[in-house]
Amino acid sequence: MPSLNRIRRGATIGLAVGAVAALATGCAGPATSDGSGTSDAADISGQIIWADFGGPTNESRQIAYFDGFIEETGVDVVSTSIEDAVYYPMLEGDAGDYDVFQVSTADILAYPDHILEIPEGARGDLIDESLQPYVVGGFYIGVAQGWLTDTFADGGPQDWVDFFDTEKYPGKRAWPGSPGFFDGSYEIALLADGVAFEDLYPLDMERATAKLDSIRDDLVFYQSYPEVQQLLSSGSVSIAVSVTGQFKALQNAGQDVTVQWNGAFQALNGFVVPEMANNPDAVMALAEWVNDPENQAVFTERTGYGPVNSAVFDHLSDEVAENVVNSPDHADGLLQWNEEWRAENKDLLLNAYTEWLAG
Repeated sequence: MPSLNRIRRGATIGLAVGAVAALATGCAGPATSDGSGTSDAADISGQIIWADFGGPTNESRQIAYFDGFIEETGVDVVSTSIEDAVYYPMLEGDAGDYDVFQVSTADILAYPDHILEIPEGARGDLIDESLQPYVVGGFYIGVAQGWLTDTFADGGPQDWVDFFDTEKYPGKRAWPGSPGFFDGSYEIALLADGVAFEDLYPLDMERATAKLDSIRDDLVFYQSYPEVQQLLSSGSVSIAVSVTGQFKALQNAGQDVTVQWNGAFQALNGFVVPEMANNPDAVMALAEWVNDPENQAVFTERTGYGPVNSAVFDHLSDEVAENVVNSPDHADGLLQWNEEWRAENKDLLLNAYTEWLAG
């Protein structure tokens, strides 16, 4: 069982020796034709198919990364909505449509054999060293509860126990309704049911499901992250559990939103280049562009997601820096998933959540 301190490391995710060894020995080498791990911009052309979850986060990537890269290199970056049916086979080595696509840390640990290394200049120094060679466009997300501030005049939920208290904090709750978005659903339920954080793993799925069932009638299930903004702004729900970028998008639109950082989960997200990518050299050049601290600072300012390049903080105002996910100000309240356990039990989690959503 990982210790509490090891799991709550702040800006990096600790990994056991076995997981590190799996990455070190399992992943493929650099994608460039000469094996150098770098790409000459003069030699790249065509297009890159970039797959993510869309919405305001993708719009921020377009502004922070893609527009400038397209202008500089002439390589078009075409964004598309990520589909499980495409990216899972590519993680297993099959051909597919994507040149680069979004994954969780658990995905990298679960499917290490067919991911290409990226150039050293593209690697984020705030990422655990074992993962740095494989994560393109990394960023730290938060999974938290948030609400329009005036919903609760006396202050909203202080922890996950409060989230499940529908009498003290009335109203519907926006909750992940797509199987792939199970995020921290089981961990949240167990924490709300009184399980200590250090005792979460292995997850007691039966107990967690029973806790989720206790407020099922109060849940409004969303199928995409941007729906969270509509549900909150329309008053259809009083509280939402989502990735914190959706709350930041509402704030950017002028809404007063409270994010409860206490008990929020911080997780590394990013993108990988599959060995069957159609234009790997161009992706490697884009990966270096994305890791540039000035470009990454624009993305951080717009989304509130945490940077993976420490130099980004030199380009952020104090106000922005204090409110990103991996700000030191949040370190005491943030939790980390046990990514190793989640990787080993990915099918269990996905199948169980799919069954639970079906009722």
